[in-house]
Amino acid sequence: MRYSWPLLVGALLASRAASQQIWDIWQTTWDRSMLFTHFQPSPDPINFVSPGTIGAADIVVDDTDVYQTVWGFGSALTDSSALLLSNLKTQNPSNYWALLDYLFNATDGANSAGFTYLRVPLGASDFSASLYSFDDVSGDTSLSDFNIDNVPDYVFTTIYDIQSINSYLRVHVLPWSPPAWMKTSGTMDGGDLNTDYINTYADYLLKCLQGFQIKNIVPFAISIQNEPENSDSTYPSCYMPVSVEAQIGTALRTLMDNNGFSGVRLIGYEHNWDDAGGYPVQLMEQAESAFAGVAFHCYAGDVQNQSDFYNAYPTKEIYFTECSGTIGSDWWSDIKWYMDNLFITGITYHSQSGLMWNLALNGSGLPILPGTDSCGGPGCRGVVQINTNGTWSVNQEFYAMGQASKAILPRDVNGPWGQRIGVSVGGDMNWALIVGAYVTGRVSSTDWLRYSLVVLNWADNTNGNWNPQPVQTTIEFRDMQATYTFPVGVTTLWWYAVNESSSAASVDSGTNFIHLNTKAAGI
Repeated sequence: MRYSWPLLVGALLASRAASQQIWDIWQTTWDRSMLFTHFQPSPDPINFVSPGTIGAADIVVDDTDVYQTVWGFGSALTDSSALLLSNLKTQNPSNYWALLDYLFNATDGANSAGFTYLRVPLGASDFSASLYSFDDVSGDTSLSDFNIDNVPDYVFTTIYDIQSINSYLRVHVLPWSPPAWMKTSGTMDGGDLNTDYINTYADYLLKCLQGFQIKNIVPFAISIQNEPENSDSTYPSCYMPVSVEAQIGTALRTLMDNNGFSGVRLIGYEHNWDDAGGYPVQLMEQAESAFAGVAFHCYAGDVQNQSDFYNAYPTKEIYFTECSGTIGSDWWSDIKWYMDNLFITGITYHSQSGLMWNLALNGSGLPILPGTDSCGGPGCRGVVQINTNGTWSVNQEFYAMGQASKAILPRDVNGPWGQRIGVSVGGDMNWALIVGAYVTGRVSSTDWLRYSLVVLNWADNTNGNWNPQPVQTTIEFRDMQATYTFPVGVTTLWWYAVNESSSAASVDSGTNFIHLNTKAAGI
């Protein structure tokens, strides 16, 4: 069949309009009436139609501006977290597997957060039963006594169980301290690295990678030192100047490339926002070729500081890898903060991941390393609470990350991950919404792309008085407009649209043939 160009244009526009329907919504509301709840608009999907008057807020999505890929959300599998999960598995296996599924199942549309990023300490941290490294034999510069099995066996067992649910799992490994004998302090608790052992420590970190590989876990990334500007005498930590981390990084990168780990990312810094324009920038100045990028934590500074690093090294990757909840804090206030600083805005400021601290703790923030002053006051809260009676519950960290995770998971098995795209908010109530927008590619270039919004409505008071206000909002996309009223809370929604670059390529200008996909994939 032949088409004239007017008919061709009409067919393209008709296909575009038909595809733009919001089919799936995930929602967590301030009053907990919705808790990471999935639903579909009823009785019909929400259509994109010809533009009209804008709503109280107006979200404008620009998919011509495409930014970084987001590799996932998650937390740290500390020894404490792995121990609690292992105990739950023994005590109540069905609850254990239900929890892992709820956390990690990344199957498209599953009733799960689909967490895909796991940070794993190399040796003891402040959430371990005791101090240990993988080679505690003093003076063993040949590392002949290195033993990856020094880690409690339940750590690897738990990782295997998670991998059985989520084949995408990205494991990011890093030490809280070098072995005590490599340090001037002679202990893993505080102090700094003896610079005579720079090359030995690089060899040690390579052996860590090889040890994980022997355990059939090839890390996605490795960092050299957790929080290198911190030295605490009550738990594993190590002050590490920029020049020392740069030297270790240069040596380790060469070792990695020469030993089959060229695809593993080497990530620098791993510390707070407040020095984003200092330490990590200086690290790149001294060893740019060694590092894929840097990672940030939330305990000092502001998320906008990530731009201090990005502006200096825009081609380097940025990861956000640690923030902890505090026991007793306000549920809804925490979710607002997390979305505005980590899981929407953190991605807006160039991050490719969003992680919390402990994956699982008990209701008192335990177990913790004996004698540590870490997580003082009321204590740290895990993403999950494991109870002694074999039950579990998820905390506000789960809901915040889960809403963000749903926007970036692959639509197809082993397909592309979500990428951040351009978005702005107008209208009289633009202040009420914090918005992230994402596009997820497809395995086939002719399948329709999935678009996602993650929206925080934090309009919960008027002049200091509690007054939650749903915001009637228009969504502008490719010269079409949809309308949705966002309740106070976090909403993630999806729609599909034709891959315009694919459609353009499918038009044969010589014969005026057009091949249009007439069904939105997955709908």
